[in-house]
Amino acid sequence: MDGTALDRRHFLAAAAGCLVAGAAGAGKPAAAAAGIRSIGAWTSIANAPLLAGSGYDFIEEEVGRFLVPDLSDAAFDAALAQAKAAPIPVRSLVRMLPPSMQSVGPATTHDMIERFCETIFARARRAGVETVVFGSPRSRRIPEDFSRVEAERQLVSLCKRLGPIARAHDVILALEPLNKTETNFINRVSEGGAIVRAVGHPSVRLVADLFHMRMEDEGPESLVENAGLIQHVQIAEKQGRRAPGVSGENFSAYFAALQSTGYTRRLSVECLWSDIAQEAPVAFRTLRSQIDRAPSATSPL
Repeated sequence: MDGTALDRRHFLAAAAGCLVAGAAGAGKPAAAAAGIRSIGAWTSIANAPLLAGSGYDFIEEEVGRFLVPDLSDAAFDAALAQAKAAPIPVRSLVRMLPPSMQSVGPATTHDMIERFCETIFARARRAGVETVVFGSPRSRRIPEDFSRVEAERQLVSLCKRLGPIARAHDVILALEPLNKTETNFINRVSEGGAIVRAVGHPSVRLVADLFHMRMEDEGPESLVENAGLIQHVQIAEKQGRRAPGVSGENFSAYFAALQSTGYTRRLSVECLWSDIAQEAPVAFRTLRSQIDRAPSATSPL
């Protein structure tokens, strides 16, 4: 276990509180009640057969590439036909906003973002997408000398506008904390959780990306503390943002924290593929093994 690993007593105490309210209340042992529901990967829909053959059960696509929001409905219909013919579905989307749409700063474009999200949420629903990830690092970068407090207010205000649109289209908008090499605003799950709580809308949730958490030395305790907000989890190795299994990094402490909270949603490999045909099967086997062997909240770490 590396330096980001959670103090054992802190983890068990926090996890126990979540279990009382969550999995234990279902009348099942903690290990049986918890468990990541499915594993997917970020790539083009064209790679769906490869992923399906490796054990994955969903694709994480990109808003621009998959929903083609700047093109006509007819152009999207063609993309949708390809998705419907694929062996596994698209369930999540990344790269939501282009840099030209500013979420914070002295020249925000919230009206433009709202119109844009009307289109992408409507198309996401047609495609069966569950989660649209709000990372967009350049869109939310705070300009030099701009107030961080004001930036927080602006982001909360924007998400309050987008939440009802997401709900109307039955999708979840999930804010993704990103490490400091990518943006200077919302770098930790704990910071993202504070924004989501301030928004207070059921269709605005949180992403926990284990790559960014490890880059920020953020331990598994943040997963426990923000358990009720986490909609989606992403993963890559810290070294080079490579696929799990390339360097042999161990995520067991993070999987144990997720299991302690009864997390049963999706896990997506969002990495820099070098050779996806070679790496995807290894990544799937690595994750399945670490998840299955991760200690439950009542097991020693």
